Amino acid sequence: MYLPAAFKDDDITNLHGLMEHTRLAILVTCDENGLQASHLPLLLNPEQGTYGTLYGHLAKANPQCQALASGAQLMVIFPGADAYVSPSFYPAKAEHGKVVPTWNYLAVHAYGIAEAFTDPKRLLEVVSGLTHKHETSRASPWSVDDAPADYIGKMLGAIVGFALPISRLEGKRKLSQNRSPADIAGVREGLAASADAKDQELARLMN
Repeated sequence: MYLPAAFKDDDITNLHGLMEHTRLAILVTCDENGLQASHLPLLLNPEQGTYGTLYGHLAKANPQCQALASGAQLMVIFPGADAYVSPSFYPAKAEHGKVVPTWNYLAVHAYGIAEAFTDPKRLLEVVSGLTHKHETSRASPWSVDDAPADYIGKMLGAIVGFALPISRLEGKRKLSQNRSPADIAGVREGLAASADAKDQELARLMN
């Protein structure tokens, strides 16, 4: 990831927070089959390893399972909030007009070599953890235990789990830090006034 100094985020608490907030990450592999990507919900254990460990699963039929088993380097992308920045947000537009559109956003890239596994007990832990993470806020949360045990066993037999100890972690926080204070304030106000919830979210992050 291109990381100009002004936008580089090395705060592991910030990075883990964005990773936890991202509901669907992107797992990227490269092997003899070329570049491939899958969109996956993941679990992060921040206490395991230097940068934490990610857990997830793929369908056994997914060709990316071969890359996991081969010990290839993997990349996981966690896209955060993003927003288009109009030149009209900048007071500098009225002063000299030397402004162009850009895009503000947050992103984290995690790298490492995964351990693939098919042990039913470990798979159940991953599936149950993911279910709890995404069901817990619901009024009537669904639990893996709500389904027949033999059915869950059959479903577990169709997936491959993985643990990915993170060996490198990159974070980017592009929030107009390279602009003047007046321009930053203009971007924040412009995004806050937008009807788009994503624009409003990014405006709050600029406070």
